[in-house]
Amino acid sequence: MSATTPQARPTTSSLSSARSARSARLLDTRPVWLVGVLATLAGAVVTEAFGLIARGVGVPMEAASPGATEAAEIPVGGFFGGVLFWSVVGIVLAVALARWAKRPARTFVVTTVVLTALSMAGPAVAPHTATSTQVVLAVSHLVAAAVIIPVVARRLSHRRP
Repeated sequence: MSATTPQARPTTSSLSSARSARSARLLDTRPVWLVGVLATLAGAVVTEAFGLIARGVGVPMEAASPGATEAAEIPVGGFFGGVLFWSVVGIVLAVALARWAKRPARTFVVTTVVLTALSMAGPAVAPHTATSTQVVLAVSHLVAAAVIIPVVARRLSHRRP
């Protein structure tokens, strides 16, 4: 007589966590600039989706720059483009820190969190802009930062062999 031991079948959650761990390890070995670009694209998509949802629930998408006499419409794709534009600075910063900083991940997080906080001043002082739009613009900065900063910081915390 032989006794058989029942095999444990992987659950959906264990499979998805294994996939995400594999993806994270994959990003840990990629060049910093590539991880920055991928994180930026993800952040831009999520931020644009947030903007489209806000537009869909009736938030007016019109804002004015300081010194402007009236607000202009924020076009569809405007959030996406803004994230792409400003993330170039973050990617260059990450590459430089990876090369020259003693603690690149920590320096990146501190610097980008401070820059994100400073970026909140723009929406706060936007003239001729509805308060609801100012709130959406400010939160969109936080959404982009919440997607991009952790991914790049994780990559910076893993030294490449």
